[in-house]
Amino acid sequence: MSKKILLSHGGGGEETQNLIKELFFKHFDNEILLRMEDAASLVMQSTKIAFTTDSFVVSPLFFKGGNIGKLAIAGTVNDLSMMGAKPKYLTCSFMIEEGFEYAKLEEIVISMRDEMAKSGVKIVAGDTKVVPRGGVDGLFINTAGIGEIQYEGISAHNLAQGDVIIVSNEVGNHGACILATREEIELESDLQTDCASLWKPVEALINAGVKIHALRDATRGGLSAVLNEWAETSKVCIEVDEAKIPVAQEVKGVCELLGFEPYEFANEGTMVICLPQSEAKKALDVLQKFPETAKCALIGKVTTAFTCKVVLHTPWGSERFLEPPKGELLPRIC
Repeated sequence: MSKKILLSHGGGGEETQNLIKELFFKHFDNEILLRMEDAASLVMQSTKIAFTTDSFVVSPLFFKGGNIGKLAIAGTVNDLSMMGAKPKYLTCSFMIEEGFEYAKLEEIVISMRDEMAKSGVKIVAGDTKVVPRGGVDGLFINTAGIGEIQYEGISAHNLAQGDVIIVSNEVGNHGACILATREEIELESDLQTDCASLWKPVEALINAGVKIHALRDATRGGLSAVLNEWAETSKVCIEVDEAKIPVAQEVKGVCELLGFEPYEFANEGTMVICLPQSEAKKALDVLQKFPETAKCALIGKVTTAFTCKVVLHTPWGSERFLEPPKGELLPRIC
């Protein structure tokens, strides 16, 4: 029987990693790609830049706190920011289904304009395609971004024993928001996506002289995917304290109701930071000054207890491995 691509291959978990490593890395092999960072670090005529690309197919297109356009800008800005790069220029391609409402498209474009203003990035090239009904589900957006690196050496390969792990916000808000909207679950709260551009807090960390070893925005696969990828890449153990991980009560409720793990839910404005323990207080003080990162928390540390594993310490004194996400958790989340 021939192999087929499943929805789980796009979920950001173990199947996604296998697809990337066994197919794309096999045929596109080069040292830049194999570093598996959020963006490629390049040198162009002595200028160090970060270069990234992303596609957005979220369903539904509109959700509490955002829409596909805001998501496209914030997601691309954040991929550049996670490499210590100031976002400078974007390209943007629209794939639009015939019959899509002009007013909705304009609303999406306006939200993109407003989100770009927060980081100063500009769309400088683009493309528009309109396909027959059924060719796409309303609207897909593809972006590419270039940023100028302000802080060098950020990498998933840099984790070392004694480092600590900080998460910049509550985890799982975007995934829970999308799921609630999609399934028409009525929440007695104002829970909305965490979708936000993170360049300003990252820039503040850099300007404050904080030593950063690794940065990653916890998108598909959530916090669990980031921590497991880091542990595997740096050949270390990451131990986290479950009681210290910020999770909104509404997200906990959705997860308990439907049997999900909040640490596997996607985020679109939450980053994970690894840095020396001596830098933790300074970093937290900086992050608490920004609304996007005001709920930051120190959640764990890097050790050598179990190589390439993430250990979750529960509030009841027990511990378990926090496994990488598997299967079809929540497709079309971004």
